[in-house]
Amino acid sequence: MKNIYDYSLSDLENLVIELGYKKFNAGQIFDWLYKKRIDSFDQMSNVKKELIEYLNSSYELGSIEVIDQKKDKDVAKFLFNLNDNQKVEAVYMNHDYGNSLCISTQVGCNMSCAFCESGRLKKVRNLLPSEMVEQILAIEERLHLRITHLVLMGIGEPFDNYDNVMKFIDIINENKGIGLGARHITISTCGVVPKIKEFSNLDKQVNLAISLHAPNNEIRDKIMPINKAYKIEELISTLKEYIEKTNRRVTFEYILLRDVNDSVSCAIELANLLKGMNCYVNLIPYNETTHIEFKKSTKSQITKFYDTLKKCGINVTIRKEFGSKVDAACGQLRSKHEEAK
Repeated sequence: MKNIYDYSLSDLENLVIELGYKKFNAGQIFDWLYKKRIDSFDQMSNVKKELIEYLNSSYELGSIEVIDQKKDKDVAKFLFNLNDNQKVEAVYMNHDYGNSLCISTQVGCNMSCAFCESGRLKKVRNLLPSEMVEQILAIEERLHLRITHLVLMGIGEPFDNYDNVMKFIDIINENKGIGLGARHITISTCGVVPKIKEFSNLDKQVNLAISLHAPNNEIRDKIMPINKAYKIEELISTLKEYIEKTNRRVTFEYILLRDVNDSVSCAIELANLLKGMNCYVNLIPYNETTHIEFKKSTKSQITKFYDTLKKCGINVTIRKEFGSKVDAACGQLRSKHEEAK
């Protein structure tokens, strides 16, 4: 049975017209799904009985369930079970600017970044748009709040599930639905160059973030296999084209790993690499996991790295630390659950 949350408003409009109904009926259905948050088609009191019967016979409402939840101050992590018993995660974070949610786009990940828990458990499949939509709906219902900012960062590489991710963004961006503004949505990629180029042609106002984590090919080759396919020079060149074409700023995410990429010389090299670009760097203290040998940089080293970038004229922030008590490292809760079987 098809999932109704895979349908954009225009998809629903085409469907109801094909069935002989009016275009506005699609708006009614969308309103019940995303504004009134029904859990049964039978609750749609202003929709014709025959159309409700068709929806009941052809579509399902919801396919994921929360099976684990961990909470700490300003953060909560959720583990979801999917229709085929696969597991994915999402992390809610309360920032001073709003309620942020980081969702999964794949079951597992094939990018195999050495420091990432998700990469230990290989990609099983892509998530459907509905399975991404439902992560938002389920968490909003659980926490009794509205998500104001969304990050597509993990589990998974969003640009390795490009078509489904773009469809998902269209669904949640629709004002008659969730209405999440494009400028409050961030796609994070480890650097899938062809998809960055494709994305730059879509004229979307969605933010682009790059998981860089190294200032040169030597270090990046060791910790991020994607760099062997698309070297830093090609990635940076593509991003300069993206900035010129879209006039949008790019965020560079940089996880600081002790004695790997956190030296002052690395900071200077990073500053030279990004000099002149419309960008900023988000320094991320590492969430250590039991399976991976990398260690979190010391506070003094993080400060030195930050100060060096500042002195070199780079816009830089240090991300607030979340979730060390809730297994918030990408893929960590799923990994623990899989091992407990």
